[in-house]
Amino acid sequence: MDLVEVADIPRSTYYYWEKRLNQSDKYERVKEAINEIYHEHKGRYGYRRITKELEKRGFQHDPKTINRLMNEIGLKCLVRMKKYRSYKGKVGKIAPNILNRDFSAEKMNQKWVTDVTEFHLFGEKRYLSPVLDLCNGEIIAYTVMNRPVYKLVGDMLDQAIKRLQPGDQVTLHSDQGWHYQMKQYQKTLEQHQIIQSMSRKGNCLDNAVMENFFGLLKPELLYLQEFDSMEHFEQELADYIYYYNHKRMKTKLKDLSPVEYRTQVLKAA
Repeated sequence: MDLVEVADIPRSTYYYWEKRLNQSDKYERVKEAINEIYHEHKGRYGYRRITKELEKRGFQHDPKTINRLMNEIGLKCLVRMKKYRSYKGKVGKIAPNILNRDFSAEKMNQKWVTDVTEFHLFGEKRYLSPVLDLCNGEIIAYTVMNRPVYKLVGDMLDQAIKRLQPGDQVTLHSDQGWHYQMKQYQKTLEQHQIIQSMSRKGNCLDNAVMENFFGLLKPELLYLQEFDSMEHFEQELADYIYYYNHKRMKTKLKDLSPVEYRTQVLKAA
């Protein structure tokens, strides 16, 4: 018995859909590339960044198309954190807000920003203290410790100072956390002719770039994968910072990573 007749479907409609179903998916190759890029970046890239990565591989498609294809294959950027409050009142000298939300820098070692954030895992805490160069958004130094003692910030500062070149004049901006008010910290800055700048009390927008880095790190690391132990987390944290510096593209850096921008653009300037 002819099933087409039973279903009362016009033969032209049947043959049309039969032909469509037998056709190969014209987006098969681009879907494979999307899947590869998505997992290479551990789900941290949404359709806009994936579109740009595809362009590097020779695929030219509208971002809306890539968004639709990602939805079809079930890939979604899994993004959306506790801030460490280091302010304990005035325990030392408060520096003026010299940076004043001017986050632009024409060269490396001109403007640095820093802050501290904390992680809770396995009933323990870890504190991260990084320094970010505003020229290219690169994390130039960082420390991780299980307590927010002065050494957390002091060792970070010692690492960052090693990046200085003769003639560099750096402004280092932070909040008014107690670490940054310490005489030891401020003396080290003076010894290396580093100008200290501080956010106004309780105003996170004065250090928005550092806040933005933390706002990326936690969703893209802490909330995207599971960890077997605190040691495993610390290794993944180190891997993420390397990834952020060397591979994660930034739109304002012409779709280059911070290190790519420093080596390709700044050296050529």
